[in-house]
Amino acid sequence: MTSAGTGRRLWALAEPLHALTYFADEARSAGEAAGLSGFWSTYFALRAAPLGPVGPAVVTASFYNFAPAFVARRVPAVWDAVTPEAALEARLAGVDAAVRRVLGEWAASPEAAEAAGLARRAAEVVDAPGRPLAAANAGLPLPDEPHLALWQAVTTLREHRGDGHNAALLEREVSGPAAHVLVAAAGRVDREWLQKARGWDDDAWSAATDELTGRGWLDDGGLSAEGLAMTTAIEADTDRLALGPWRALGDTGCDRLGELLVPVRRAVVTAGLFPDRNPIGVAPDAA
Repeated sequence: MTSAGTGRRLWALAEPLHALTYFADEARSAGEAAGLSGFWSTYFALRAAPLGPVGPAVVTASFYNFAPAFVARRVPAVWDAVTPEAALEARLAGVDAAVRRVLGEWAASPEAAEAAGLARRAAEVVDAPGRPLAAANAGLPLPDEPHLALWQAVTTLREHRGDGHNAALLEREVSGPAAHVLVAAAGRVDREWLQKARGWDDDAWSAATDELTGRGWLDDGGLSAEGLAMTTAIEADTDRLALGPWRALGDTGCDRLGELLVPVRRAVVTAGLFPDRNPIGVAPDAA
């Protein structure tokens, strides 16, 4: 039976390809050409576009771990600059240009087509209930070009995983800022970077720290034994809830997709398009 570890490895392998949407110069240029200005306006417009012209409350709820005020500074203003349809076109244009620069002829290769076919098989069976970002992406048409079809499929799969992660946090009553406090306490990403990247101020961070300390999850700013057990359980639940599409693909299909994604991941990381300091949760040297 396909293991949860297989799903985690495929996420780690595929995430740099998805993240071109945020970190590639071509993605930012495509956003600017569509009418967007600045990294975060582009980020929110391109990621939220599958949901339609939603307001800040829906984006905050769906993305889960951003400060509401941080979101509200960009949403719904981004929809005055660009329609969701234009944002969807911009994100594909940016990924297309970035992949062609970084991976060259691979974009039209048999390997790209094979990887797209495998990822599509998994993405077609994502379970949508309770997973708004996965459902919204699964409802988009798959592009004809293999590299863009692969990108769209792995994007659906990573949002499916993210929706499940949010459910695992919610089930344990871990708020957005508390989730980041736990990540910082585990030493995975530093506090300053997380606060900057997700918009939580010192008061929100301190309140979350106090709440987690009161629950016995923190000890002198680090994870307590109970905190380590709970964060491990959250990650295990995230892996379990993400497993369905990979089971449908099967061990052979998963292994082959992993083989095909290794050089893609390596090329993106080598090109410097998956920065060391990022709040996504996958290290550049993972997988």
